[in-house]
Amino acid sequence: MPLKYNHYPISVTINLPGSKSISNRLLILNEALKLSLVLKNISPAKDTQDLVFALNNLNGTIDVGHAGTDMRFLTALLSVKKGERIITGSDRMKQRPIKDLVDALTFLGAEISYLEKPGYPPLKINGKDLIGDTLQIESGVSSQFISALLLIAPSLDKGLQLTLKGKTVSLSYILMTIDVLKQFGVEVAVEKENISVKKFKQKISEIPQTVFVEPDWSSASYWFSIVSLSKTASVILPHLQLNSSQGDSALVDLYKNFGVKSEMKNGNLHLSKNGELCTFFKFDFTNCPDIAQTVAVTCLGLNIDCELTGLSTLKHKETDRLSALKNEIEKFDATVTITDNSLTLQNINKESSDSNTRKTNQITIQTYHDHRMAMSFAPLALLYDNINIEDPDVVKKSYPSFWADLASIGIRNI
Repeated sequence: MPLKYNHYPISVTINLPGSKSISNRLLILNEALKLSLVLKNISPAKDTQDLVFALNNLNGTIDVGHAGTDMRFLTALLSVKKGERIITGSDRMKQRPIKDLVDALTFLGAEISYLEKPGYPPLKINGKDLIGDTLQIESGVSSQFISALLLIAPSLDKGLQLTLKGKTVSLSYILMTIDVLKQFGVEVAVEKENISVKKFKQKISEIPQTVFVEPDWSSASYWFSIVSLSKTASVILPHLQLNSSQGDSALVDLYKNFGVKSEMKNGNLHLSKNGELCTFFKFDFTNCPDIAQTVAVTCLGLNIDCELTGLSTLKHKETDRLSALKNEIEKFDATVTITDNSLTLQNINKESSDSNTRKTNQITIQTYHDHRMAMSFAPLALLYDNINIEDPDVVKKSYPSFWADLASIGIRNI
């Protein structure tokens, strides 16, 4: 999809979708504890809507496509839901490891078998009542494994005593899961690397039955990038919470380095350009890896060299995001060096980002079935005449209205 920026003044209010991460946790907890919640502002993301469909059709074979969160959370949930089911996904999903989660569930008494390659989906799960126990799990592979266990923990007769081993990645997502549990009266205690969850004993009448899902900070990242790459901009993002359990709320502090001023007014976040840029950017994304792609492309657009670390989980997402970033950024005559945990960007073209739109031959951005690749690179249409996004519909995975929202500021499909 070729993009063209019509140089409209950027002054807009964007109603972001509900948080996909929070929505998915609420849906699993609702099913595990039989809470009968009414969720307002639930994420319209394909991952969430597919999870809703799966939860309404918990029989036979469940296909989660590319949705990693759905795969991990449902694997845990199906282990405690009586009946035999198969859970599978896309070819890429069959390459994403799930052994640590399966081993943990098996230790608790779950009956799970691999149908193809050991350690990877698809899985056959014979669900049954689990008692609960004390177990250890490696915390450096995926926080989703830990969140999946925590979400079913209050349904276990003895609850769960979980010890995290190694350096924990994406800690903010684990803390988000704990916050969701506590919201409904689940007793959770955290002491260093130990997390204790007690069996759920609350009366249904004592917990909130209607829950408003706060807007998605990951989706907000693209608007921070747009403001940073613009000459002047005013973007209002209603209902975002600065004290959010979403780790991606780190955007407020991060984008101070890229000339973005953030102010909370009447419950809405106001973004504007202040023009103050850093000369080199370095940051550890261990606790907020989902915004690393956005930040890398922002640095490219602003001609700011950067060193991004804490990226070990990116190789196991919808695609190998580190390799994908390297491939696509280098189309702009920049040099990118990656390791298993880092990305270093050196800009060759030091043309000022404050100049007129950069004239280029058409640059086609491959998205690798990854929604964040499409959305991270789209803001470059503010600077380059001929940006073409391959497979634009991939954004439906998390932010279905993304292209319509961009059109409201003059970035349109030509």
